[in-house]
Amino acid sequence: QVQLVESGGGLVQPGESLRLSCAVSGSIFVINSMGWYRQAPGKQRELVASVTSIGDTKYADSVKGRFTISRYNVGNTVYLQMNSLKPEDTAVYYCNAVGSDYALNAFDLWGQGTLVTVSS
Repeated sequence: QVQLVESGGGLVQPGESLRLSCAVSGSIFVINSMGWYRQAPGKQRELVASVTSIGDTKYADSVKGRFTISRYNVGNTVYLQMNSLKPEDTAVYYCNAVGSDYALNAFDLWGQGTLVTVSS
């Protein structure tokens, strides 16, 4: 059984920072990629940032230079450091992990979502 738990959302003012955390646990053989997606009201879910098992990262253009994704293979944890937050960053943020367990069953896990609100 593989589980994913995310945390760290909240209410901040424009220009402030916030860090999201996501940890995957269980009988994990490999995690190929972990990432953060977000969905704002009335919009489709979009990729915010992702990181592969070898450290390759990808960012949405709207967050480049402001957000940083980092992954720690020990503990299978990924963080999203969000700086200089803007009201348009307001959304529910979802963590995603893709990999396989020791039985070589593939998994594609999603967190329950954590709300980030940027407002003055």
